Amino acid sequence: MKVSVNWLREYMPIALPANELAEKISRTAVEVEGQSRPQGDMKKVVIAKVLSVVPHPDSDHLVITQLDAGEDEPIQVVTGAPNIAEGQTVVLAKHGSLIGDGVKIRRGKLRGEKSNGMLTALQELGMDNSVAPKELEAGIWVFNDADAADLKPGQDAFEVLGFDDDILELGITPNRADMLSMNGTAYEVAAILDEKAQLPEFTLEESDEATDSLISVTAPEDLAKKYAVRMIKDVHVQDSPLWVQRRLWNMGIRPISNVVDITNLMLLTYGQPLHAFDYDQLPAHELSVRTATEGEVIKTLDGVERKAQAGNIVIDSAGEALMFAGVMGGESTEVTDQTTNVVLEAAIFEPKAIRHAARDQNLHSEASQRFERGVDVEATFRALDHAAALIAELGAGTVTKGRVVAQDFAYEAPVVKVSTQHINDVLGTDIQTSEIAAMFERLGFGFEELDGEFAVMIPSHRWDISIPADLIEEVARLYGYDNLPATLPTGETTPGKLSTKQQLIRDSRHTLEGLGLNQAISYVLTTPEKASQFMMADVTEAVEVNYPMSQERRVTRGSLLTSLLDDVAYNVARKQDDVSLYEQGRVFVSNGMTALPEEIEHIAGVVTGNVRDRDWDQAAQPADFFYLKGIVEQLLADYGFVDNVRFETNTNRPEMHPGQTADIYVGETFVGFIGQIHPLTTKMYKVGQVFGFELNLTTILELPRVKSTYEPVSKYPSISRDLAILVDRQVESADLVARIKETGGADLHDVTVFDVYTGDNVADDKKSVAYSLRFVNYDHTLVDDEINAAIDNITKALQTAFDAEIR
Repeated sequence: MKVSVNWLREYMPIALPANELAEKISRTAVEVEGQSRPQGDMKKVVIAKVLSVVPHPDSDHLVITQLDAGEDEPIQVVTGAPNIAEGQTVVLAKHGSLIGDGVKIRRGKLRGEKSNGMLTALQELGMDNSVAPKELEAGIWVFNDADAADLKPGQDAFEVLGFDDDILELGITPNRADMLSMNGTAYEVAAILDEKAQLPEFTLEESDEATDSLISVTAPEDLAKKYAVRMIKDVHVQDSPLWVQRRLWNMGIRPISNVVDITNLMLLTYGQPLHAFDYDQLPAHELSVRTATEGEVIKTLDGVERKAQAGNIVIDSAGEALMFAGVMGGESTEVTDQTTNVVLEAAIFEPKAIRHAARDQNLHSEASQRFERGVDVEATFRALDHAAALIAELGAGTVTKGRVVAQDFAYEAPVVKVSTQHINDVLGTDIQTSEIAAMFERLGFGFEELDGEFAVMIPSHRWDISIPADLIEEVARLYGYDNLPATLPTGETTPGKLSTKQQLIRDSRHTLEGLGLNQAISYVLTTPEKASQFMMADVTEAVEVNYPMSQERRVTRGSLLTSLLDDVAYNVARKQDDVSLYEQGRVFVSNGMTALPEEIEHIAGVVTGNVRDRDWDQAAQPADFFYLKGIVEQLLADYGFVDNVRFETNTNRPEMHPGQTADIYVGETFVGFIGQIHPLTTKMYKVGQVFGFELNLTTILELPRVKSTYEPVSKYPSISRDLAILVDRQVESADLVARIKETGGADLHDVTVFDVYTGDNVADDKKSVAYSLRFVNYDHTLVDDEINAAIDNITKALQTAFDAEIR
C-alpha cells in the first residue's frame, strides 16, 4: 500500500520529515518497506504557456515554439510533439535542467534553429507508462483549461504535478487491512502523533427523481451483507481534474476518466471498492447478486473472456452475468466516453467467495485484496455517497434521490474487557490507568473504566480487535516497544531436546554424509507421471493441488527417488557424472478426495558414476548394487533394531531392474527397497546406470530398537576360519549367512563373504562361495576343539538345508 505524505497532511498537521514519520510507523504499526519522492534528482522543470507555434523551415515534423516561462523574454524551443498548439499550458525542461533517467537538457540547435529546452511528457519525467494517463507516443503533457487557469508560467512543475510528494510503501500485514486506505492510515498516524484525524467531508445534492423508480436490486445476505446502488444522470465523462489524477498516479493507479478515477479515489480513501455501470448498457434496469453457473462466460474489463466456476459471485442483469463481483468488472457495461447515466454500486461481499474467485480467475485486484481481508462496514455507504457527489460535481451530472438498498445491517460495536493489572502483568510494565485511557482515546476507542477495569467499544475501522490480547498489543505499540523492560521469564523451564523422530532423522543424515553422500533438497510438487513412480504405499493415486504454480508442479510426490533422479539428471547434464546424493523428506499418500493426504517421512539415496577415482595403484571403482547395499546395511545397523534385517529379491517393481532389486524387511515388517533403477526409467531421465534405495522412516520409528551400548574388546585372541562351499546358483548368500549364524554357536562373531566363483571346474548350475568366520570369546582363550565343533555344526546344517558341498 502506497501512502502519500502530502495527502496525510490534509488529515492532520504533520511537522515531522517523511523519514522520521516512516520510522515511527515502522516502530509502532507496520513496516515501511520503502520511501521515495517522484521528483528524485530532477530540477529546473517549470510550467510554461505556448505563445506561438510556427513550422520549422527545414523539417516536416518539427515546429518552433515561443514559450512564456515566467521570465523577462520568451523561451524558444524546437519540438516534434504531435499535440502542440498555441495557447496550451505545458511542462518545460529549461536549459540546465535534469529530467528522468538522469538526462541533462542543454541548449542547442535542431536543423539550424535554436532550442533552449525541451517540452516533456510525464514519462520523460520518470513516470511509469503503466501509470501515466496518456501514452508517450501521444505527445507532451498538456494541462486542461480548468487546471491551466490556476497555473502561472514559471511555477515549479514538480510541485504542480505532485512530484514533490513523499511516498511511503507500507508492508500491510493481514491483520492490519484497515491500513489499506488513507482513512485507516490517518487513524493510525494520528494515534502515533497524538493528533486528531479530520476525515474528508462532502455535500451530496439530490434531484427529485427517485432512484428506485429507475433501477431495482436484489442480493442474498450470505453473498453480500451490504449492497446498495446510487444513480447519477446526465454525466459528462472526461478527464479528471489534476488534483484527482495527481493523487492516483502517486499511489500507483493510472487515471482513466472522471467516473472511473473517482471509484479508485474512494477505494484509496475509504478502502471500499466501488463499481460503476453504464446504465444504458444494462440488459435490464435491474441488478442482482448471485452465484455463477459452472462455465458461464464473462468478458472482463481487460478484454479476456473468462469461464466462471461454481461458487463465484457475479452481478446479474436479466439473467446475464455482467462481472465477477468484488474482483473485476465486465466489458459489456463499461463506462466509456459515450456514457451519460451511471449506476454506482457499493457492497460487502462474502470474503471466502471473493478469494476463491480471484484465485480461480487469476485476478488478484485491488478490490479483491480488500474484500478478502475486510473493509470498514460503516464506510460502505458513506463511500458510495461521496463518490456520487464527486461524479456529479466533476461530471456535471445530477444524483437521483436516495439509495436503492438490497442488504444492510446496523453495526454493533463489540466490547472487549481488559484491566490495567492484566496489561501490566503481560507487558512487565507499571503503566497507570490514566495513561492507558489516554492511549485508547488516541486510538479512537470508546470505553468505560471503573477501578482499572476497561470495557472497550471497538470501532468499525478496527475489525482486527476482538480479544484482550489485541488491546494489550495496542497499548504496547503506543507505549513503545523500546520502552518495555527487559525481564527474564518466570516459572520452571524445560531444557530443550530433540524428539525421537528428530533424533532419528538427524542420525540418519550424519550416517549417510559420513558414508560419502551429499544432501539434496528437492521440490515436493511434480508431474502426475513421476508422482506414481517408486511408490511404496498400496494407494497409487496422486495428490493434486488445487492451484498449481505450473503444469510441471501440480501433484505431490509419492517417492523421494523421483526427486533425486531429477537432481542426478541436472548434474549429469552439466558434466558432473559422479553423483552420490540422499534426501530426507515427506511423501504424500491420498486418503480420498475429501480427506487430507497422509504425510510420511522417507529417506532415500542414489549413486551413479564412480565412487572411487582412478589412482596410480588402483582402477576407478564404479557404483554397483553391493556398494549401495553396504551403505544401507550400515544405516540400518545404526538404528539398532531388535529384529534382524533381511533383503528379499523382488522382480515386480516396474521402475527397478528385475535382476538387481530387493525389498528390505526388519523382522516381518517391510521398510523399503534397494536396487538398480531400471534402464528404461533412467533413459527417461537421460542418465546412465543409477542405483538407489528408499526407506520409510515413519515405519522404522515404530519398530522396537535397543539402545546403543559399548561392547568391550575381548582380551582373548580371536580365531578366523575360512569355509568354501559349493551350492546351486539360485541359492542366495543371505540365506547361507543366516544359517551359518544360526548354527555357529555363541562364539561366532561375524561372517564375511570374500569370494564367489563360477567357471572352470565348477558345474554350470553351481557356484563356489567362500566365507571368513571369526570366533571370539570374552571369558577364555578358544581352543581348536571348540572351533572344530562349531564348524561341524555349520557344515552339517548347510548340507542339510542347501545340499551344499564343502570344498
